Amino acid sequence: MSADLIDGKAFAATIREKVAGHVSRLAEDHALKPGLAVVLVGEDPASQVYVRNKARQTAEVGMASFEHRLPVETSEATLLGLIAQLNAAPEVHGILVQLPLPGHLDSDLVINAIAPEKDVDGFHISNVGLLATGQKAMVPCTPLGCLMMLRARCGDLSGKRAVVLGRSNIVGKPMAQLLLRDSCTVTIAHSRTREIEAVCRQAEILVAAVGRAQMVRGDWIGEGATVIDVGINRIAAPELGLREDGAVKTRLVGDVAFDEAIERAGAITPVPGGVGPMTIACLLANTVTACCRMNGLPEPEGLTA
Repeated sequence: MSADLIDGKAFAATIREKVAGHVSRLAEDHALKPGLAVVLVGEDPASQVYVRNKARQTAEVGMASFEHRLPVETSEATLLGLIAQLNAAPEVHGILVQLPLPGHLDSDLVINAIAPEKDVDGFHISNVGLLATGQKAMVPCTPLGCLMMLRARCGDLSGKRAVVLGRSNIVGKPMAQLLLRDSCTVTIAHSRTREIEAVCRQAEILVAAVGRAQMVRGDWIGEGATVIDVGINRIAAPELGLREDGAVKTRLVGDVAFDEAIERAGAITPVPGGVGPMTIACLLANTVTACCRMNGLPEPEGLTA
């Protein structure tokens, strides 16, 4: 068999279209314009690209974009002062501080300084606790995108055996909470899990989020399983030749050995083009949700968990 591909690019385009529709209606019916503030400290190249993409897509759906670029030597007090200003700004409904931060800054302190209702990344301890206890929370963007794709592919998730490979605070743990909330039977596997291959093989839904290139081999996957590959890893690709500087070219791969997995899975997300595009789309969705909640309006249909 050959697995169906879950097209994250197409799915993300659909989410952005829904967001744009909600933004338009908020403007027409309530004179509201959702605003997203993104804070970047330092000059990490990958972060710069990501922030640029966020700003472009925010503008494309009709939302207000507020970008704050700070030098790498920015003090904690200065950064916290900026966050306090954004917390108080009525035109800002979502605040995202791009990670990773420079080493002299305390990421937990910074994230928890963001007003929980504006924490569109879903990392604030209050949102973490609300999600864990089944209450209304801002949900982290990547797990939210994974859940949306799983619902679209599988329909009702109730009773399905799900394995989340990875236990990070950003993806693994919130993903497991979301699947539990949809009444899956959930196992979290990690580096200390015994017979991990057999554990993964039992999954009807396998979410791989460990950050290890092609760790999940084809024979780890049960026949017909739905596989969501969250990993984005860059590996050497000698078959692509050399760069101008003589170094071997690289390519992106996931946590799953894709060429092996497609022979056993029922459906799978590719890397690139799978989960990645959904992350920014869900960031935009969370900003619209935050705007609605802060103004006592019904939550946008089809954009929440």
